[in-house]
Amino acid sequence: QVQLVESEGGLVQPGGSLSLSCTASGNIYVINGMGWFRQAPGKDRELVARVNNGGGTDYADSVKGRFTISRDSNRRTVYLQMNRLTPEETAVYYCHAVGYYTDFTSFEAWGQGTQVTVPS
Repeated sequence: QVQLVESEGGLVQPGGSLSLSCTASGNIYVINGMGWFRQAPGKDRELVARVNNGGGTDYADSVKGRFTISRDSNRRTVYLQMNRLTPEETAVYYCHAVGYYTDFTSFEAWGQGTQVTVPS
């Protein structure tokens, strides 16, 4: 089993910044990719940003230039730096990881989610 532990979100004023982190633990052989999704009230969950095993990154168009995803050299912790936040980005942010267990079976894991609120 894989556990993803996210840092606390919080309340951020419009235009402000917030950093999230997520650490994976468990019977992990390799993590192929980690990322962040978000779900606003009444909306579908959407990709925010992700980083693959080779260090390649992928961002939602709406966050390009404002958000940065990075990871530790151990590839078990991923960070999301969010700048110039807007009220429309109020959502629950979820950490996500895919990879293989030590027995070489694949996994997909989600964190419990952390609330980010940007008041209007």
